[in-house]
Amino acid sequence: MSEGMAPLVLRDVRKTYRSGDETLTVLDGAEFAIRAGEIVALVAPSGTGKSTLLHLAGLLEAPDAGAVFVGGQDSARMNDAQRTAIRRREIGFVYQFHHLLGEFTARENVVLPQLIDGRSRREARARADDLLGAFGLGHRLDHLPGKLSGGEKQRVAIARALANAPGVLLADEPTGNLDVHTSDVVFDELLRTVRNAGVAALIATHNMDLAGRMDRVVGLQDGRIVAL
Repeated sequence: MSEGMAPLVLRDVRKTYRSGDETLTVLDGAEFAIRAGEIVALVAPSGTGKSTLLHLAGLLEAPDAGAVFVGGQDSARMNDAQRTAIRRREIGFVYQFHHLLGEFTARENVVLPQLIDGRSRREARARADDLLGAFGLGHRLDHLPGKLSGGEKQRVAIARALANAPGVLLADEPTGNLDVHTSDVVFDELLRTVRNAGVAALIATHNMDLAGRMDRVVGLQDGRIVAL
């Protein structure tokens, strides 16, 4: 990472989409940065660009103008293979639905992304066990997703997102499918684990109670990222 640069930085980012004869401007000069160890809530109504912002930050889409820096590297200067490598190593994703591989155990779901990134099976298993243990799943390592509760599945998904020790975590309503009590417990574990790992996290949520437990809250207004 470049000295002094935050793990995730957006500079003058612009993004538009064509819909028939109309042009829809979603982001218009968006500026944003998250420091290492900082957890930021993104609160925005549907249709205002929340998903677009997460996709751009995660290098799943490219901006029409401006720059997205991940780990101090300008994604605009990368080819597809380089962007894929950055996503694998520097960015963890957590979605509202867990998207676990049903034929693999909890441990194996956390081991697989590490093997893809070149870590040895022994190292990957040890890290998977450590992460799952931190989420209270040490006794569920060999269970298939179908044998896990909703909260346990989402804990595994979060552990998987952190498996390759990313500098950035992007989460879209990570506890949105859970009941209130389970959501609170899982969210507390997520915050604790992310802070301990020093990850820069951007977490989209509609839940203002959850947003209030993060370090700061931002939203989208007229295509820009604003403090709330």
